[in-house]
Amino acid sequence: MAQFINPVALQERVEQLLDKKETDGLNDREGEELAHYYILEHIVRLAKSRTRLRLAKHQA
Repeated sequence: MAQFINPVALQERVEQLLDKKETDGLNDREGEELAHYYILEHIVRLAKSRTRLRLAKHQA
């Protein structure tokens, strides 16, 4: 069963991790968690880019 992800809570968590990275540093688990968020962000950007390209081809 899929879980609902609250985008506001997700954004807050990423901001917490980024702040902690700059001040105290992250432990291994937190570093892995932040790395996963970076990977997810990259995947979403790639998907959006592909979608824009496909839409541009169909509109031409």
